[in-house]
Amino acid sequence: MRPPAQPRVRPEPAPRPSPAPSPASTRTPTPPSTAAAHPEPLPRTEVQRRSWVPVRPAVVSQGSAARFAERVAMRRRLLRDRIVLVSVAAVVVGALAWLLLLSPVLALRADQVQVEGQGTVVDVAAVQAVVQPYDGVPLPRLDTVALRRSVLDVPGVRAAQVTRTWPHGLLVTVVSREPVAAVPRDGGFALLDVEGVQVGRSDVAPEAIPVITVPVDDPGARAMTAVLTVLQLLPPELATQVVAASAENQDTVAFALTDGSQVEWGSADESALKARVLTTLRAAGVASGVDVYDVSAPTLPITRS
Repeated sequence: MRPPAQPRVRPEPAPRPSPAPSPASTRTPTPPSTAAAHPEPLPRTEVQRRSWVPVRPAVVSQGSAARFAERVAMRRRLLRDRIVLVSVAAVVVGALAWLLLLSPVLALRADQVQVEGQGTVVDVAAVQAVVQPYDGVPLPRLDTVALRRSVLDVPGVRAAQVTRTWPHGLLVTVVSREPVAAVPRDGGFALLDVEGVQVGRSDVAPEAIPVITVPVDDPGARAMTAVLTVLQLLPPELATQVVAASAENQDTVAFALTDGSQVEWGSADESALKARVLTTLRAAGVASGVDVYDVSAPTLPITRS
């Protein structure tokens, strides 16, 4: 085994002898600006040490620190005030919701329900029975639309309106189906309103309500509709004198008056003009004993004895 070779050491070159300064160089020295323009580079370790010198923090004056602290305190105060305001608003809204929707302060009381416009057909007790289940319900939560639909189901009610009367009441206004005519049926008389809806029944012919006679097989109840329309269009002073009415079809309406005279009205067209003509003819025909007034053609009326 051979011994390890010794590393070769490169001999350092012998320093060269510096040349003797010339007389000119001794007399004229090199300007210092030339040497400063080309400084010798620093060692790498020195460059690294100088590039990581820590920066000294800026000095804050006492006035700036006080203003900064004041701004921080103001922001905290605004945030605290905002939180308090939101909390108070939430409490107020919750209290109002409880007061209006849950508390008995505005609850409906059945003894403060008023029914108006019932006429002679609608049973007030039946309307109050419809409202009774809503007793104790706060008025803001009361569904007046659903309550109105329930009132319309009461017999004899044609239209209805429900209005809250604060703090505990309710006003129910109904339009009753008042009978305007009687029709013979099943040994008695069915009482009809202006729309032909039966609202009652009587065993005998009712007073102050005309008895209507129309064909039983009337297609679409056109004759009945025509008679009811004419009775509705008559002036009040003339309508109260009608004791009976009949029609074979929608164009042959006729009725009898309390004085025994007969009126041939025709269709429901031009009813206002026919009423004026009939009033004029009756005023002139009382003395002459006219029994029949034909105003089916109002511009050419006919009277017969």
